[in-house]
Amino acid sequence: MSDTGLTVSGTTATGNAGYRVLARKYRPKDFSDLMVGQEPMVRTLTNAFETGRIAQAYMLTGVRGVGKTTTARILARALNYKTPEIDKPTIDLRIPGEHCQAIMEGRHVDVIEMDAASHTGIDDIREIIEQVRYRPVSARYKVYIIDEVHMLSTQAFNGLLKTLEEPPEHVKFIFATTEIRKVPITVLSRCQRFDLRRISAADLVGLFSAILGKEGIGFEPEALSMVARAAEGSARDGLSLLDQAIAHGGGAVQVETVRGMLGLADRARIVDLFEHVVKGDVTAALQEFAAQYEAGANPVVVLTDLADFTHLVTRIKYIPEAGDDPSLSEVERVRGAEFAGTVAVTTLSRMWQMLLKGIPEAENAARAAGAAEMVLIRLTHAAHLPSPEDAARRVADLLNGGGEAGSPASSAGNGGARASLGAAPVMARGTDSAPAPRMAAGGASGGPTAMLAAVPSTPQPMAVGRTEERPAPQPGPAAVPAPKVPITSLSDIAELCARNRDPKLKALLRSFVRLVRIDPGRLEINLPPDAPKSIVGDLQRRLEEWTETRWMVILSREQGSPTLAEVESQAREARLTDARADPDVAAILAQFPGARITDVRIRVSEENEAEEIKPPATIETEEGDILPGDDIEF
Repeated sequence: MSDTGLTVSGTTATGNAGYRVLARKYRPKDFSDLMVGQEPMVRTLTNAFETGRIAQAYMLTGVRGVGKTTTARILARALNYKTPEIDKPTIDLRIPGEHCQAIMEGRHVDVIEMDAASHTGIDDIREIIEQVRYRPVSARYKVYIIDEVHMLSTQAFNGLLKTLEEPPEHVKFIFATTEIRKVPITVLSRCQRFDLRRISAADLVGLFSAILGKEGIGFEPEALSMVARAAEGSARDGLSLLDQAIAHGGGAVQVETVRGMLGLADRARIVDLFEHVVKGDVTAALQEFAAQYEAGANPVVVLTDLADFTHLVTRIKYIPEAGDDPSLSEVERVRGAEFAGTVAVTTLSRMWQMLLKGIPEAENAARAAGAAEMVLIRLTHAAHLPSPEDAARRVADLLNGGGEAGSPASSAGNGGARASLGAAPVMARGTDSAPAPRMAAGGASGGPTAMLAAVPSTPQPMAVGRTEERPAPQPGPAAVPAPKVPITSLSDIAELCARNRDPKLKALLRSFVRLVRIDPGRLEINLPPDAPKSIVGDLQRRLEEWTETRWMVILSREQGSPTLAEVESQAREARLTDARADPDVAAILAQFPGARITDVRIRVSEENEAEEIKPPATIETEEGDILPGDDIEF
């Protein structure tokens, strides 16, 4: 370790003659090198070669830079391995064989590499099909390596199927692709598939350390962690970035140079920004972001790093071992564990969702810094909001605490909570100055109501991630003034609809609305499942317009009284029953078989409208009207 904190080992490379980039210079040459991140594939191939179960075709898939083409060459080398002592396919390639050097350099006559991106047609595949009949020139197998095989056309895939299923014994196929879903299933079913995994950041850090040690280049471990995270599981991308970092740092890999090269923010400052956000301190959060921006950090990268740290804290909350990742800095490891114990998971989840939506906004905005600041303002504001679970619990507590003896809300603990949540207020419109909506607590039994407290405009300080103390139940709301147009029943509302010429709302009211409870300015109803959902909002708007009084329409789970249509139907059935019981009507029905009563009308005496008389009846027979006149009145 040098005085500057750099780790230096090995011999310093001299000169630049014949320089090769690190990705090519340290490309794996055998399966022992591939053990970095690809252990399952190496284990499977080792067992297959030892037992002689060698497939005729292999399909290698994975993201860019994980070693698909390199693995294909090593596999071709293993298939054609030959030394004076060993002349059979083997995985042990520590001693270079007769064909190894030429195969790894891509110049062996019997190992044919083809890029499907530039050879996509059936003519290219037809050339392969014509050549497979000839035996290899010097090697054991003729190996065809087709890179980016998903780029082949449909005709090319179809032309390859028969040869792929029954190739000659001396031919092997190795395919590589980054888009495995674009490869036809008929081709996949004829291949032995290997999914090359992303290389973990810890493995990449170890690989970079070993390579820099061989090169004799000093480095800071945290700088390698930055490069490993930026590589996103790709060894080739990571080595390319490492080459760039060496050049950028003048022969050393240092934290500050890597941070400036990648446009990253200081990880410790990202943690500070996270703390300001979860505390809801918008001023400190904006000041910290401005400082990072002035230091050269990309606004989008700052938000992305903030999302990564949010994800890290959430993981540590459930998997404490996640903090042991060697790619993490000491600040991330220690403070991440602290936040995992104090910040609620609902807060972390909400931050994650808001960042996922905010990052694309900052990317596409004309002023990325301004868009990022707006995202931070939203995040800090949301830190003061209660979680959905806490909000529901507080509503239930308000309803239970305000109930009177005998009311459903106060009669039982859990039952009261369920009853309170069963009646949901539906506000079709409203303004910020309007009073908060009430929620029914007693239903039709005449129980009290509870007022939902509005969120204060000035945020109140609260502990990070802790559930704030539940407030004491607020006193009941003031009495709502009586409307100018008195409404005491559904019939009054129906008459109001007719008076204001709204036949649609009147028809919906008559057919679907069941009255649970009605008070001045407050209507509690029940709707069947097939009722239009717009009835509640339409009723509220019309009542407020017609009565010039604010109304609250509540949808309840209680059954309520019958609809107006059902009441009229029941009244009609009662009149028909009374008419059938009348002796004169019964005599007519007996005199004319098949006759039936179709309607009953009540005629009020002109002298005394309150005098009740027997209902006249309209009688029809199967042959038509027998009696003179359409109606027979008694």
